[in-house]
Amino acid sequence: MKSPPSLAQRLGRVLERITRQSGRPSRPPAYGSLLLGRESEHPVQRRTRIQTILTVFIITVNLIGFAVVALLIAVAFPAPSVFTDVPAWLPVLVVPGYTVAALTFGTWWITSHTVNDLRWSIEDRAPSGSDQRNVFLTPWRIAFTHLVLWGVGAVLLTALYGIYSTDFIPRVGLAILFCGAMVATGSYLFAEFALRPVAAQALAAGDPPHRLAPGIMGRTMTIWMVSSGLPLIGFGLMAMFSLLLRNLTQEQFEVAVLITSAAALVVGFILMWIQAWFTATPVRMVRAALKRVEEGDLSASVVVFDGTELGELQRGFNSMVEGLREREQVRDLFGRHVGREVAAAAELHQPTLGGEERHVAVLFVDVVGSTRMVSSRPPMEVVELLNRFFAVIVEEVDRHSGLVNKFEGDAALAIFGAPGALTNPESNALAATRAVARRLKIEVPECPARIGVASGQVVAGNIGAKERFEYTVIGEPVNEAARLAELARSEPSRALASAATVAAASEREQRFWRLGRPVRLRGYEERVRIASLVGGP
Repeated sequence: MKSPPSLAQRLGRVLERITRQSGRPSRPPAYGSLLLGRESEHPVQRRTRIQTILTVFIITVNLIGFAVVALLIAVAFPAPSVFTDVPAWLPVLVVPGYTVAALTFGTWWITSHTVNDLRWSIEDRAPSGSDQRNVFLTPWRIAFTHLVLWGVGAVLLTALYGIYSTDFIPRVGLAILFCGAMVATGSYLFAEFALRPVAAQALAAGDPPHRLAPGIMGRTMTIWMVSSGLPLIGFGLMAMFSLLLRNLTQEQFEVAVLITSAAALVVGFILMWIQAWFTATPVRMVRAALKRVEEGDLSASVVVFDGTELGELQRGFNSMVEGLREREQVRDLFGRHVGREVAAAAELHQPTLGGEERHVAVLFVDVVGSTRMVSSRPPMEVVELLNRFFAVIVEEVDRHSGLVNKFEGDAALAIFGAPGALTNPESNALAATRAVARRLKIEVPECPARIGVASGQVVAGNIGAKERFEYTVIGEPVNEAARLAELARSEPSRALASAATVAAASEREQRFWRLGRPVRLRGYEERVRIASLVGGP
C-alpha cells in the first residue's frame, strides 16, 4: 500500500504551485519557473516582468517584516506599551510615516536603479564587463538598501522611544534589526530569482571577470546566520539586558523568548526552504535534460542562469552535450565513409593493419554505357544520376545485411559476410541482386546496370599504412564478380552469378536463377559455369 506523503513532500508541492517549479517536468521552463517567461520573450516584456516581480516581492517581504516587528514589540514585550506609554504622535504619525516613506522610497529606488543597471538587456545589446558585474551585484545592492533603510528606522525609533523609557531601547532596536536582516536576506533570494533571465544573458556573453556570487555554501551560511545566529545573539542580549536592568519578570522573559524563538523558527524555516528550492531548481533542470539525452535527444540543453557552482554544472552539461553531438556527427560521417559495420567494429576494437580469411559473397555493380552518358549530359546531371543510382544500391545492400565496401567511379563493390558474419552470405547477395536490378530498372532507367555475383574465401581487413588505411577484401571472388558483371552486358537480365554461388544459396533463392553454360572469363584459364536471373529484373 502506498504510504501517505510526508510533510516535506506536501510543502514541496505547495511551493511548486506557487512558483510553477516542479521537480518532475519532462521539459521544465527555461529559467526554472513559468513566472520568469520564455527565452524568446521581447526585452520590453522581460523588463516589465522583472520589475513587476521585484516590486511585488519587495512589498510583500517588507510587509511581513513589519508584521513580525509589531508582534515582537507589542506582544512579546507588552510592558511598557509602545502604544500607550508614549505620546500619541509617535505610534500614530512617526512610525507609520517612516514605514510608508521607507517602503515607497525603497521600492522606487530599487526598481529604478535595477532597471537602469540592466538597460543593456532592455536595449537587446551585448553586455560589457561592467554590465555583467552589475547583474550579479544587483541582488546584493537590493539587500544592502534594505539593511540601510531598516537600520535607519532602528536608530530613529529606538532613539525616540528611548527618550521616554530606556526599557524600549533593547526591545525596539533588536526587534527592528533582526527583522531587517530577515527582510534583506529574503529580498536577496527573490532578486536572484527574478533576475535569472538577465543573468542567463550575461553568462551567455562569457564568464564574469571574477566570481561575484557567494556560492552555495556562502548562501547557505548567510541564511543560517540570519535565521539562527542572529536570534541566538538576540536571546543572549535579551538575557543580558534583563539581568542588568531588572525590568522583566521571569514570566515576561519566558513569554518573550517563546514568541521571539517562534518567530525566528518560522521565518528561518521559510528562508531556508526558499533557498533550498531555488538551489535545487538548476539541478532538476539538468536532471531532466540528462533524461532526454539518455533517450537519445542530443538537442537537449539548459539555460545557464546561476553564477555559482550550479551555473558551472549547467555550463558543464551543455559542454558535455555539445561534445556528444560532435562525436555523433563524426561517428555518422565515419559510418558513411567506411560503412556502419566497419565503423561499429572500429569503435569496439582498436583497428590494426592486417586481415583474416572469411567466406563471403561479393556483388559488383557497374553502369552500362557510362562513357556515352558522361559525354552526352552536363556534369551536374551525371552526378545527380549517379547519386540516385548508388542510393538504390546502398539501401538494398544494407537491407540484406551487406556492406558497400567502395565506389569506383560508376561502379560499386558490396560484401556479404564481412566484417559481420552471415549464416548464408550467398542467399543475401543474390536476394540483394534481384532487388537492386528491379529497382534500378524502375527508379533509375537512365542508368542501365550490369551485376556480377561470386562467393568464396577472401582476406578481409585493414589495408594501407598506419596513417591511412581502409577496410576491404582481397581474393578471387572479387575479381570473378567484376568479370561476371562485364559478361552480364549481353544478358537480358544483366545479372550473372557463378553457379557455385547459386548452389550454395537457399532453395528458395535458387528458384530465381537459371544455370547456364560454362564460359571463359577474361583473365581466367579455366571455364566457370554461370547462372542468370530468371525473367530479368
